[in-house]
Amino acid sequence: MLRGLILDFAGVLTDPDAKDLLAVVDDLRRKRIRTALLSNADGRGGNGPLARHFDALVFSGEVGLAKPDPRVFLLTAERLGLPAPACVMVDDSRRNIEGATAAGMVGVHHTSVEGTLAELSALFPA
Repeated sequence: MLRGLILDFAGVLTDPDAKDLLAVVDDLRRKRIRTALLSNADGRGGNGPLARHFDALVFSGEVGLAKPDPRVFLLTAERLGLPAPACVMVDDSRRNIEGATAAGMVGVHHTSVEGTLAELSALFPA
């Protein structure tokens, strides 16, 4: 059973329609789905406006691991208190999705908010 959702920042949450994606993140949190932001950024800004949408924030610059290394996905799942196979990773980089699936996660390759929302509705049915 899927109980965790992990989102990349650049390319996913920088999409012009990202507010629609964040609304779904908030709805899933209300349904007890754990959420995380996983970014290859340095981490300065971890307490910014996006922080309220997530249970965990993982920045490569802070943890010393970067996507697509499967270890950073395992670390993120651990910070959510979940096994990797219970998590979905959304990223705009196919290479990063390959790293997530190598760690045992379900991968969603983000190409548009509309497409990602359709996939998430199938993975996390109401």
